[in-house]
Amino acid sequence: MGYVVLHLDKAPGNEARMTAHIERTQMPANADPSRTHLNRELIAFPEGVADRTEAINYRLEHAGLTRKIGTNQVRVIRVMLTGSHDDMKRIEAEGKLDQWCADNLAWLNKTFGADNVVSAVLHLDESTPHIHAAVVPIVTGERRKVREKREPDKPGKKKYRKKSPDAARLCADDVMTRVKLKSYQDTYAERSEERRVGKECRSRW
Repeated sequence: MGYVVLHLDKAPGNEARMTAHIERTQMPANADPSRTHLNRELIAFPEGVADRTEAINYRLEHAGLTRKIGTNQVRVIRVMLTGSHDDMKRIEAEGKLDQWCADNLAWLNKTFGADNVVSAVLHLDESTPHIHAAVVPIVTGERRKVREKREPDKPGKKKYRKKSPDAARLCADDVMTRVKLKSYQDTYAERSEERRVGKECRSRW
């Protein structure tokens, strides 16, 4: 029985090294150089943006953030999407990879917001076809920790002006709560099963 794989990973700091790996400016040992030309970027970058790292920074600069980004703050979530080797090779052999990529992009955009999905690269030079996506965790709404710690207003207590719930925030923790991680696993497995990619989802984070 086939399965699909959804792997999410927080990535603090500069992504230049991972971008070099994904875009093959540094060739990994497990890649076949004779097939690297088959890899492709599935998302067009904004004008003037040259690579994945620049696309991440472009999103951060144009998201309307009002707070300074901390040195150790998570700026991007790496998402890897694939399936069992036999299923993925079958999809490739049947000429259905383009549809598989389109389905994955649709799921990413719906789940994380199209503006936040800044890069998605299809790799065909390794043993199993897969996608590496970069999601910048820009969210709106009240912070999760504030919601959990909120106390009723008390008479005479000094009140402060609340920040707009529509303000953009960079917050990977809000994107990767345990409840949301389970939801990602479920919705990705359901979408893949609809396309008969596999019937079991193995999700890791």
